[in-house]
Amino acid sequence: MSIISSLFNSEDPFISMVNMCPVLSTPVDWKETTKAHVFVADLPGLKKEDVKVEVSDGLLQISGERKVEEEDDRKEDNKWHRVERCRGKFSRSFRLPDNAKADEVKASMENGVLTVTVPKQEVKKPEKKVIEIEEIKG
Repeated sequence: MSIISSLFNSEDPFISMVNMCPVLSTPVDWKETTKAHVFVADLPGLKKEDVKVEVSDGLLQISGERKVEEEDDRKEDNKWHRVERCRGKFSRSFRLPDNAKADEVKASMENGVLTVTVPKQEVKKPEKKVIEIEEIKG
């Protein structure tokens, strides 16, 4: 359940559209493995040319646009009975953790699912140092 639908009546048609529309609410999963942070976004009907993945100043941004139908579909003699599929621009941003290798990000897209892989730097564990306790004679 989205935050929006928990705040408002989920029977509201607008809220239903927000929850279903990838332009308004692009669903993204973020998982962390031992070697990388992996972002998976559902972008049905979009091609890789419609999507942009950018990394800048520790911020991962996924954006794009679902374009209006072809010119033939917008002719005056066409009669639309229902338009429910969302069109327009979308953008999602994620602050990357300090261990992200921002210069080695890779992205792939298959069947409308975008996968962005951000490798992790190996975090050096602090060394354990035993301190010898001196005896003070007084």
